[in-house]
Amino acid sequence: MSTVTKSNNFSEIVKGRRSIRKYDPSIKISKEEMTEILQETTLAPSSVNMQPWRFLVIESPEGKAKLAPLAKFNQLQVETSAAVIAIFGDLDNFSYGEQIYSTAVERGYMPQEVKERQMAALTNHFANLPAAINRETVVIDGALASMQLMLVARAHGYDTNPIGGYEKDQIAEAFGLDKDRYVPVMLLSIGKAAEEGYTSVRLPIETVAEWK
Repeated sequence: MSTVTKSNNFSEIVKGRRSIRKYDPSIKISKEEMTEILQETTLAPSSVNMQPWRFLVIESPEGKAKLAPLAKFNQLQVETSAAVIAIFGDLDNFSYGEQIYSTAVERGYMPQEVKERQMAALTNHFANLPAAINRETVVIDGALASMQLMLVARAHGYDTNPIGGYEKDQIAEAFGLDKDRYVPVMLLSIGKAAEEGYTSVRLPIETVAEWK
């Protein structure tokens, strides 16, 4: 296992990020460091702090062999990366609401009466939340976590590639997850680049933004 260099230079992290397709297969990421990366990823924002993102770290030869036919056009990333992280959105995320808000009270982040008021409102909210809105919300929150993960990985000295081209209708069941509960957001390969990524053009700000 080789070491990589961490960075606290935010400008370098943002401007140096590239989508990498070929990785150095000798570079592995320990479970301890991957846990740290995911912990920092979960600092991303989410709707009413329900944190609906769920991460499946696919790193074993058996796991990658199972993933390969589901990501036919991204074989190089699957084969050479240290891991491919499948990011899902949990449609039943409010089942953790009590745990999240009670822990906030225990740690002194929130008064008990605020927690009780919030939980009462949220219980009513989720009971009447249309399925389509719930799905849209967990996908947006999962996308926020995915971007955070790419930046955190870069800070840890690793490279990534977000992958949208895979069999989304099969991946949950393939790995033993409830496909009716867990919505696939994206795959994210992670490792150390074996080849430099391409610099790409961005549209000018006057094209994508306006002031009123």
